[in-house]
Amino acid sequence: MSDLTLYDCLESGNGHKVRLFLSLLNRDFDLVLVDIHKGETHTPEFLAINPNGKIPALKLGDGRTLSESNAILFYLAEGTDYFPSDPFKRAQVMSWMFWEQYQHEPTLAVARFWCHHMEMTPERKALLAEKRAKGNDALALMEKNFIHADWCVGDDPTIADISLYSYTSVCEEGGFDLKAYPAVRRWLDRVAALPGFIPMEPWPMEPGTG
Repeated sequence: MSDLTLYDCLESGNGHKVRLFLSLLNRDFDLVLVDIHKGETHTPEFLAINPNGKIPALKLGDGRTLSESNAILFYLAEGTDYFPSDPFKRAQVMSWMFWEQYQHEPTLAVARFWCHHMEMTPERKALLAEKRAKGNDALALMEKNFIHADWCVGDDPTIADISLYSYTSVCEEGGFDLKAYPAVRRWLDRVAALPGFIPMEPWPMEPGTG
């Protein structure tokens, strides 16, 4: 058994970013799959692991647990090349990761979830259009960065790139067109070429859901 146990759901980008980073680090871990659609994150057993009732959650060998995907990335990255030692660069990494949870994930990830799991009523279609508009704003900001830089911060990949990769890589499942963002697509290819890379599993799109 490993000293790390990850509680996860394979369709989650927040979970994938942790699995991806563990794979890039060549860290062994035990994977426990949790079905979010059957309410398994709200059982007493899971709430004892993460009282917030969300995946991913990481249990350490001493029994302590961490939740929130980017917090887990910060923990795992300490002392590695994926988190710079320079204070300013560290702050830049954190800036991208705060932005990922504030403007990136709430648009790209939510649009993807709605297309797969929510009935497309006229009201939700209008909200989906708004999510896509804001999601395209997020992709445009990333495009502007990657036109001039290979990575989010500095000359090497950091956990900022790992944090942004997962939901960006499958954003077309939420109705976004990556053809409009060639620099983002080149960045996705660079992440996918890292040793130890593992992709997100795509969802099969149901007819009429987008």
